Amino acid sequence: MKTTDTPSTGTGADGLPGPREAGDTPLRTSAPPAPRKESKGEGVTLNVFSHGILILWAIMVIMPLLWAVMTSFKTDRAIFTSPWSLPDKLHFENWSRAWTEAHMSDYFLNTVLVVGGSLIGTLLFGSMAAYVLARFEFPGNRFIYFLFIGGMSFPIILALVPLFYVLQNMALLNTLHGLILVYIAYSLPFTVFFLTAFFRTLPTSVAEAAFMDGASHTRTFFQVMLPMAKPGLISVGIFNFLGQWNQYLLPTVLNTEQEKKVLSQGLVQLAVSQGYKGDWSGLFAGLVMAMLPVLAAYIIFQRQVVAGLTAGAVK
Repeated sequence: MKTTDTPSTGTGADGLPGPREAGDTPLRTSAPPAPRKESKGEGVTLNVFSHGILILWAIMVIMPLLWAVMTSFKTDRAIFTSPWSLPDKLHFENWSRAWTEAHMSDYFLNTVLVVGGSLIGTLLFGSMAAYVLARFEFPGNRFIYFLFIGGMSFPIILALVPLFYVLQNMALLNTLHGLILVYIAYSLPFTVFFLTAFFRTLPTSVAEAAFMDGASHTRTFFQVMLPMAKPGLISVGIFNFLGQWNQYLLPTVLNTEQEKKVLSQGLVQLAVSQGYKGDWSGLFAGLVMAMLPVLAAYIIFQRQVVAGLTAGAVK
Protein backbone atom coordinates (compact mmCIF):
# COMPACT_ATOMS: atom_id res chain seq x y z
CA MET A 1 0.00 0.00 0.00
CA LYS A 2 1.29 3.43 -0.92
CA THR A 3 1.40 5.98 1.84
CA THR A 4 1.15 9.69 1.42
CA ASP A 5 3.60 12.04 3.02
CA THR A 6 2.39 14.70 5.41
CA PRO A 7 2.47 18.09 3.76
CA SER A 8 5.25 20.35 4.82
CA THR A 9 2.82 23.03 5.91
CA GLY A 10 2.27 21.30 9.23
CA THR A 11 -1.28 19.95 8.60
CA GLY A 12 -2.24 16.29 8.90
CA ALA A 13 -4.26 14.11 6.57
CA ASP A 14 -7.49 15.09 8.32
CA GLY A 15 -6.82 18.77 7.67
CA LEU A 16 -6.04 19.53 11.32
CA PRO A 17 -2.80 21.17 12.34
CA GLY A 18 -0.09 18.61 12.93
CA PRO A 19 3.35 18.73 14.49
CA ARG A 20 5.63 21.25 12.88
CA GLU A 21 8.82 19.94 11.38
CA ALA A 22 12.19 21.48 11.84
CA GLY A 23 12.23 23.04 8.40
CA ASP A 24 8.85 24.65 8.59
CA THR A 25 8.59 28.42 8.58
CA PRO A 26 7.31 29.71 11.96
CA LEU A 27 4.03 31.56 12.03
CA ARG A 28 4.30 35.30 12.27
CA THR A 29 2.23 37.02 14.92
CA SER A 30 1.69 40.75 14.86
CA ALA A 31 3.37 42.35 17.88
CA PRO A 32 1.32 44.90 19.84
CA PRO A 33 2.22 48.48 19.07
CA ALA A 34 4.75 49.92 21.45
CA PRO A 35 3.32 52.50 23.85
CA ARG A 36 4.08 56.05 22.99
CA LYS A 37 6.77 57.38 25.24
CA GLU A 38 6.32 60.88 26.49
CA SER A 39 9.29 62.93 25.59
CA LYS A 40 11.34 64.53 28.30
CA GLY A 41 10.64 67.99 26.94
CA GLU A 42 6.88 67.55 27.21
CA GLY A 43 7.16 66.40 30.83
CA VAL A 44 9.33 69.36 31.77
CA THR A 45 6.95 71.80 30.07
CA LEU A 46 3.91 70.34 31.85
CA ASN A 47 5.73 70.38 35.18
CA VAL A 48 6.77 74.02 34.80
CA PHE A 49 3.24 75.04 33.74
CA SER A 50 1.55 73.26 36.68
CA HIS A 51 4.02 74.65 39.21
CA GLY A 52 3.58 78.12 37.74
CA ILE A 53 -0.19 77.93 38.18
CA LEU A 54 0.21 76.75 41.78
CA ILE A 55 2.66 79.53 42.59
CA LEU A 56 0.34 82.14 41.05
CA TRP A 57 -2.62 80.79 43.02
CA ALA A 58 -0.58 80.80 46.25
CA ILE A 59 0.38 84.44 45.69
CA MET A 60 -3.25 85.41 45.07
CA VAL A 61 -4.30 83.75 48.33
CA ILE A 62 -1.40 84.65 50.62
CA MET A 63 -0.88 88.30 49.64
CA PRO A 64 -4.27 89.60 50.90
CA LEU A 65 -3.76 87.76 54.18
CA LEU A 66 -0.28 89.17 54.67
CA TRP A 67 -1.51 92.65 53.77
CA ALA A 68 -4.31 92.43 56.37
CA VAL A 69 -1.85 91.30 59.07
CA MET A 70 0.57 94.08 58.13
CA THR A 71 -2.19 96.70 58.14
CA SER A 72 -3.40 95.66 61.59
CA PHE A 73 -0.12 96.99 63.06
CA LYS A 74 -0.32 100.40 61.33
CA THR A 75 -1.90 103.66 62.40
CA ASP A 76 -4.98 105.01 60.64
CA ARG A 77 -2.89 107.70 58.96
CA ALA A 78 -0.34 105.17 57.66
CA ILE A 79 -3.10 102.96 56.24
CA PHE A 80 -4.20 105.73 53.86
CA THR A 81 -0.89 107.46 53.16
CA SER A 82 1.28 104.35 52.61
CA PRO A 83 -0.96 101.30 52.31
CA TRP A 84 1.72 99.04 50.76
CA SER A 85 4.65 99.91 53.00
CA LEU A 86 5.69 98.14 56.17
CA PRO A 87 4.60 99.70 59.48
CA ASP A 88 7.11 102.01 61.16
CA LYS A 89 6.63 99.96 64.33
CA LEU A 90 4.25 97.31 65.61
CA HIS A 91 1.23 99.09 67.09
CA PHE A 92 -0.12 96.41 69.43
CA GLU A 93 -2.52 98.97 70.86
CA ASN A 94 -4.72 98.34 67.82
CA TRP A 95 -5.23 94.76 68.96
CA SER A 96 -5.87 95.69 72.59
CA ARG A 97 -8.35 98.38 71.55
CA ALA A 98 -10.26 96.01 69.30
CA TRP A 99 -10.23 93.32 72.00
CA THR A 100 -11.59 95.56 74.77
CA GLU A 101 -13.31 98.67 73.39
CA ALA A 102 -14.90 96.93 70.41
CA HIS A 103 -15.98 93.99 72.64
CA MET A 104 -14.23 91.45 70.41
CA SER A 105 -13.44 89.42 73.54
CA ASP A 106 -17.15 88.85 74.22
CA TYR A 107 -17.86 88.02 70.58
CA PHE A 108 -14.89 85.66 70.47
CA LEU A 109 -16.04 83.80 73.59
CA ASN A 110 -19.60 83.44 72.24
CA THR A 111 -18.26 82.11 68.95
CA VAL A 112 -16.04 79.54 70.69
CA LEU A 113 -18.99 78.31 72.76
CA VAL A 114 -21.38 78.09 69.81
CA VAL A 115 -18.95 76.55 67.34
CA GLY A 116 -17.47 74.17 69.94
CA GLY A 117 -20.87 72.89 71.05
CA SER A 118 -22.25 72.60 67.53
CA LEU A 119 -19.12 70.87 66.26
CA ILE A 120 -19.27 68.22 69.00
CA GLY A 121 -22.97 67.65 68.42
CA THR A 122 -22.57 67.50 64.64
CA LEU A 123 -19.78 64.93 64.76
CA LEU A 124 -21.56 62.82 67.39
CA PHE A 125 -25.00 62.67 65.78
CA GLY A 126 -23.63 62.65 62.23
CA SER A 127 -21.28 59.74 62.88
CA MET A 128 -24.01 57.71 64.59
CA ALA A 129 -26.45 58.24 61.72
CA ALA A 130 -23.79 57.57 59.09
CA TYR A 131 -22.69 54.35 60.83
CA VAL A 132 -26.24 52.97 60.86
CA LEU A 133 -26.87 53.91 57.24
CA ALA A 134 -23.55 52.44 56.10
CA ARG A 135 -23.44 49.16 58.06
CA PHE A 136 -27.06 48.04 58.50
CA GLU A 137 -29.72 47.13 55.96
CA PHE A 138 -33.32 47.93 56.89
CA PRO A 139 -36.45 49.16 55.07
CA GLY A 140 -36.11 52.84 54.26
CA ASN A 141 -32.32 52.92 54.48
CA ARG A 142 -31.78 54.47 51.07
CA PHE A 143 -34.75 56.81 51.51
CA ILE A 144 -33.31 58.28 54.72
CA TYR A 145 -29.90 58.56 53.08
CA PHE A 146 -31.31 60.51 50.14
CA LEU A 147 -33.21 62.75 52.54
CA PHE A 148 -29.89 63.80 54.06
CA ILE A 149 -28.47 64.39 50.58
CA GLY A 150 -31.53 66.49 49.72
CA GLY A 151 -30.83 68.61 52.77
CA MET A 152 -27.50 69.63 51.22
CA SER A 153 -29.30 71.19 48.25
CA PHE A 154 -31.84 73.10 50.37
CA PRO A 155 -30.85 76.79 50.65
CA ILE A 156 -30.92 77.93 54.25
CA ILE A 157 -32.25 81.35 53.27
CA LEU A 158 -35.62 79.78 52.41
CA ALA A 159 -35.97 78.44 55.96
CA LEU A 160 -35.08 81.63 57.84
CA VAL A 161 -38.64 82.87 58.43
CA PRO A 162 -40.15 79.56 59.62
CA LEU A 163 -36.98 78.84 61.59
CA PHE A 164 -37.32 82.19 63.34
CA TYR A 165 -40.86 81.43 64.49
CA VAL A 166 -40.00 77.86 65.50
CA LEU A 167 -37.22 79.08 67.79
CA GLN A 168 -39.46 81.84 69.10
CA ASN A 169 -42.21 79.36 70.03
CA MET A 170 -39.64 77.09 71.72
CA ALA A 171 -38.12 80.01 73.69
CA LEU A 172 -34.77 79.45 71.95
CA LEU A 173 -34.54 82.79 70.16
CA ASN A 174 -31.57 84.97 71.15
CA THR A 175 -29.92 82.10 73.02
CA LEU A 176 -26.58 80.43 72.41
CA HIS A 177 -27.95 76.89 72.84
CA GLY A 178 -30.67 77.63 70.30
CA LEU A 179 -28.02 78.76 67.83
CA ILE A 180 -26.04 75.57 68.56
CA LEU A 181 -29.05 73.41 67.66
CA VAL A 182 -29.55 75.31 64.41
CA TYR A 183 -25.88 74.91 63.48
CA ILE A 184 -26.09 71.16 64.15
CA ALA A 185 -29.18 70.77 61.98
CA TYR A 186 -27.61 72.86 59.22
CA SER A 187 -24.36 70.81 59.21
CA LEU A 188 -25.79 67.30 59.57
CA PRO A 189 -26.58 66.60 55.85
CA PHE A 190 -23.01 67.07 54.65
CA THR A 191 -21.60 65.25 57.69
CA VAL A 192 -23.81 62.19 57.17
CA PHE A 193 -23.08 62.17 53.43
CA PHE A 194 -19.32 62.31 54.00
CA LEU A 195 -19.11 59.82 56.86
CA THR A 196 -21.46 57.29 55.27
CA ALA A 197 -19.05 56.81 52.39
CA PHE A 198 -16.17 56.63 54.88
CA PHE A 199 -17.77 53.99 57.15
CA ARG A 200 -18.41 51.79 54.11
CA THR A 201 -14.67 51.55 53.52
CA LEU A 202 -13.90 50.23 57.02
CA PRO A 203 -13.39 46.45 57.33
CA THR A 204 -16.42 44.49 58.53
CA SER A 205 -14.28 41.76 60.11
CA VAL A 206 -13.25 44.04 62.98
CA ALA A 207 -16.87 44.70 63.99
CA GLU A 208 -17.72 41.01 63.64
CA ALA A 209 -14.81 40.11 65.93
CA ALA A 210 -16.11 42.59 68.52
CA PHE A 211 -19.57 41.03 68.36
CA MET A 212 -18.05 37.59 68.79
CA ASP A 213 -16.32 38.82 71.96
CA GLY A 214 -19.67 39.89 73.39
CA ALA A 215 -19.52 43.64 72.68
CA SER A 216 -22.82 45.44 72.19
CA HIS A 217 -23.59 47.67 69.23
CA THR A 218 -22.96 50.78 71.31
CA ARG A 219 -19.60 49.56 72.60
CA THR A 220 -18.56 48.37 69.13
CA PHE A 221 -19.35 51.78 67.68
CA PHE A 222 -17.65 53.95 70.31
CA GLN A 223 -14.63 51.75 71.10
CA VAL A 224 -13.94 50.02 67.78
CA MET A 225 -15.45 51.73 64.74
CA LEU A 226 -15.27 55.37 65.83
CA PRO A 227 -11.49 55.32 66.51
CA MET A 228 -10.98 53.73 63.07
CA ALA A 229 -12.94 56.61 61.53
CA LYS A 230 -10.69 59.28 63.10
CA PRO A 231 -9.26 60.57 59.75
CA GLY A 232 -12.77 61.04 58.35
CA LEU A 233 -13.98 62.73 61.53
CA ILE A 234 -11.09 65.20 61.45
CA SER A 235 -11.69 66.00 57.78
CA VAL A 236 -15.41 66.65 58.10
CA GLY A 237 -14.79 68.44 61.39
CA ILE A 238 -12.46 70.93 59.69
CA PHE A 239 -15.02 71.61 56.95
CA ASN A 240 -17.79 72.15 59.50
CA PHE A 241 -15.54 74.34 61.64
CA LEU A 242 -14.80 76.63 58.71
CA GLY A 243 -18.47 76.95 57.78
CA GLN A 244 -19.72 77.49 61.33
CA TRP A 245 -16.97 79.89 62.36
CA ASN A 246 -17.64 82.15 59.35
CA GLN A 247 -21.44 81.88 59.58
CA TYR A 248 -23.14 85.27 59.48
CA LEU A 249 -26.68 84.88 58.13
CA LEU A 250 -28.05 82.55 60.80
CA PRO A 251 -26.81 84.48 63.88
CA THR A 252 -27.89 87.79 62.34
CA VAL A 253 -31.50 86.61 62.06
CA LEU A 254 -31.73 84.38 65.14
CA ASN A 255 -29.47 86.23 67.58
CA THR A 256 -30.04 89.96 67.83
CA GLU A 257 -29.14 90.68 71.47
CA GLN A 258 -25.87 92.54 71.93
CA GLU A 259 -24.38 90.26 74.60
CA LYS A 260 -25.18 87.10 72.57
CA LYS A 261 -23.61 88.16 69.27
CA VAL A 262 -20.85 86.11 67.66
CA LEU A 263 -17.61 87.16 65.99
CA SER A 264 -18.96 87.69 62.47
CA GLN A 265 -21.64 90.03 63.82
CA GLY A 266 -19.04 91.89 65.85
CA LEU A 267 -16.89 92.48 62.77
CA VAL A 268 -19.85 93.84 60.84
CA GLN A 269 -20.78 96.11 63.73
CA LEU A 270 -17.19 97.33 63.94
CA ALA A 271 -17.14 97.99 60.19
CA VAL A 272 -20.41 99.94 60.30
CA SER A 273 -19.07 102.17 63.06
CA GLN A 274 -16.19 103.28 60.83
CA GLY A 275 -18.42 105.93 59.30
CA TYR A 276 -18.46 107.72 62.66
CA LYS A 277 -15.18 106.79 64.38
CA GLY A 278 -12.74 105.91 61.61
CA ASP A 279 -10.92 103.20 63.61
CA TRP A 280 -9.60 101.33 60.59
CA SER A 281 -6.59 99.93 62.41
CA GLY A 282 -8.88 98.38 65.03
CA LEU A 283 -11.04 96.92 62.27
CA PHE A 284 -8.07 95.17 60.66
CA ALA A 285 -6.92 93.93 64.06
CA GLY A 286 -10.35 92.41 64.68
CA LEU A 287 -10.31 90.87 61.22
CA VAL A 288 -6.99 89.16 61.91
CA MET A 289 -8.30 87.93 65.27
CA ALA A 290 -11.21 86.24 63.53
CA MET A 291 -8.92 84.81 60.86
CA LEU A 292 -6.20 83.31 63.07
CA PRO A 293 -8.20 80.38 64.59
CA VAL A 294 -9.22 79.17 61.13
CA LEU A 295 -5.65 79.28 59.83
CA ALA A 296 -4.31 77.59 62.95
CA ALA A 297 -6.87 74.77 62.73
CA TYR A 298 -6.06 74.07 59.11
CA ILE A 299 -2.29 74.22 59.60
CA ILE A 300 -2.44 71.82 62.56
CA PHE A 301 -4.77 69.29 60.95
CA GLN A 302 -3.82 69.60 57.27
CA ARG A 303 -2.24 66.12 57.17
CA GLN A 304 -5.30 64.55 58.76
CA VAL A 305 -7.59 66.32 56.29
CA VAL A 306 -5.71 64.90 53.30
CA ALA A 307 -5.52 61.44 54.89
CA GLY A 308 -9.26 61.46 55.57
CA LEU A 309 -10.14 62.46 52.03
CA THR A 310 -7.94 59.81 50.44
CA ALA A 311 -8.99 57.09 52.88
CA GLY A 312 -12.65 57.73 52.19
CA ALA A 313 -12.13 57.64 48.44
CA VAL A 314 -10.26 54.33 48.11
CA LYS A 315 -11.73 51.10 49.41
